[in-house]
Amino acid sequence: MMNDVQLAESFVKDFQRIKIAVADRIVGQDEIIDLLLISLFCEGHCLLVGVPGLAKTRLVHTVAALTDLEFRRIQFTPDLMPSDIIGAEVMDAQRNFVFNRGPIFSNIVLADEINRTPPKTQSALLEAMQEETVSVAGESYPLPKPFFVLATQNPIEQEGTYPLPEAQLDRFLFMLVLDYPSYEEEVAVVRMSERSNAETLPASILNAHTLLEYQQLVKRVPVPDHVVETAVKWVHQTRPNSALATEVTNSYISWGAGPRASQNLILAAKCRALLQGRFSPNVEDVRAVAVPVLQHRIILNYKAESQGLNAAEVVRRIVSSY
Repeated sequence: MMNDVQLAESFVKDFQRIKIAVADRIVGQDEIIDLLLISLFCEGHCLLVGVPGLAKTRLVHTVAALTDLEFRRIQFTPDLMPSDIIGAEVMDAQRNFVFNRGPIFSNIVLADEINRTPPKTQSALLEAMQEETVSVAGESYPLPKPFFVLATQNPIEQEGTYPLPEAQLDRFLFMLVLDYPSYEEEVAVVRMSERSNAETLPASILNAHTLLEYQQLVKRVPVPDHVVETAVKWVHQTRPNSALATEVTNSYISWGAGPRASQNLILAAKCRALLQGRFSPNVEDVRAVAVPVLQHRIILNYKAESQGLNAAEVVRRIVSSY
């Protein structure tokens, strides 16, 4: 059995192997891939925001294959019902009611275009994402471990969509915004598409047991007091009219992040530190994950919108003050 130092070294090697394998199927998006994998090793869920055609689904398929985890995709539509996600009771041949499990009972669940379904169906994910259980007819059913929800949204087309409520957004460790590829990257994408259509998924690198070990390792990483205090300070600075609110906060934010943001900042910083070959995070680790952790947890006011500022830019201004 490996000790924590050996496990950390194995973790870094496997992470790099996964990144190399992903690069064979995904062009560019290095930072997005890093953060997506960090959220997986932190037991966190991830919200991907990007226009169609940026390989979001392909990326999730690839990660699922490399980690040897059961993968299900749910296409969210206006007529999707909660039972289509979590399952429902059906009558068997002996006329007894049995629970027929839905696609949520998987290790990796891709909730495609999650904002296209009504709040009633969106809320079916809440208990699953937070408690990792599903309740049907008074019975609770545990979800398999590890469990990871990756949701996608199209930031352009908003007609006929249902924006996620703040309570559900807060369940996501990261919100990752994908941008268009560069000219060189897009040329490489076109070249890649010329390959045979018989392309197969890559062989797995991690199994569920090893992934769970890495997730527990991340939790055990010690954190210095000043790093915790800095993370909490930055979260407090997102709250307007609080004792630590800055001029940027009071000018551009109408609602700030909650305590779960502080917890997630530290958790993600722990994982990043391990990947950098360090056994304890520093302030730079927290700063590096601040935007994906905080940008979906703050609500900007009309002044920020009128000046063309987005949540990511406001967060960067706050965390640059240290």
